[in-house]
Amino acid sequence: MLERYFNGAQSGSVTNIKSVSKSVLSALVGIAIERGHLSGVEQPIVDYLGDRLPTDDNILKEQITIENLLTMQSGLETTSNRNYGAWITSSDWVSFALRQPLELPPGRVMEYSTGNTHLLSAILTKATGQSTLEFAREVLAKPLGFDLPPWPQDPQGIYFGGNDMEMTPRQMLAFGELYLNEGRANGAQIVPRDWVEDSLAQRAQSRRERNRYYGYGWWIREMAGHETRYAWGFGGQFIVLVPTLNLIVVTTSSSNPGPGRRAHTQRMYDLVEHEVIETVSEELAF
Repeated sequence: MLERYFNGAQSGSVTNIKSVSKSVLSALVGIAIERGHLSGVEQPIVDYLGDRLPTDDNILKEQITIENLLTMQSGLETTSNRNYGAWITSSDWVSFALRQPLELPPGRVMEYSTGNTHLLSAILTKATGQSTLEFAREVLAKPLGFDLPPWPQDPQGIYFGGNDMEMTPRQMLAFGELYLNEGRANGAQIVPRDWVEDSLAQRAQSRRERNRYYGYGWWIREMAGHETRYAWGFGGQFIVLVPTLNLIVVTTSSSNPGPGRRAHTQRMYDLVEHEVIETVSEELAF
C-alpha cells in the first residue's frame, strides 16, 4: 500500500465521502436481499412505499422497482442538481422524491438522482426494522473492522440515502477491496459474490457523458486503457477499482471545492488516470 496525505490530512482523518455513499448503500441492498429482508431487485417499491404515493398520481410509478432505483432509471424527475435545494429543505424527503413527475417509464433512461438512493434507505429501514445506520454497522462496517459514525437524517429520521457518510481513506480502501475480492474480507463473505458481479456490470449509460456507464451504485469507465469501476463523490472523493492491475485508488478532497468544482473534478480524474493508473500500468508492462 502506498499512501500520501496533504494539507494536514492523516490516515485517520474522517472525510465526508459524499456520493461514494451510493456504492455503500448498494452493498446494503445486496446484503438485505441475501438475508431475506427484500425479495430481489425486481420487487416494486410500492411494497414498502405504497402509502407514500399520492393516490391521484401516475399509475406507472407503481412499476418502479428496486433495480430502477439502483441504476438511476426510476423515470422520476431528478432531485439532484436544479432541484436539490428544494428537496433537502422540504419537510418530507421521501414524499418529495415520489411526487416528482414521471418523465419516462421506469427502466428506460438513466437520470442521476440522490432521491432514488434515499428511497432505498427508506426501504431498507422498513424492510430490516433497523435504521440504515444500525444495519450498515452490523452487516458491513463491523465485519470490515471499523465503526461508522452517524450521518444526517431526513425530517422523518431516515438516514440520508446515498450522501454524507463519513469514512477514513483506509476504510474506503477496505470497502473497495471488498469488491475487488468478490465480496470477501477477513475470511468471510460479507457482500454476496453474485451481488458484486451484478453491481459492477454495465446497466445504464450516462446521458451527459456517453463514455460513462452505471451499475448498481458504481460508475464504469475506461481509464488509461483499463476498464474501471468506481465510486464517486462530489468534490473528488473516489474509490477506483482497476481489476486488470489488481489496483485500488482512493482519493479524498474538499467536499466543497467552490465555483471551480468542474475543473477540480477533472483534475482529480486526470490525477487518477494519468499519474496513477497509467504509471502503474507502465511499471507492470501492460
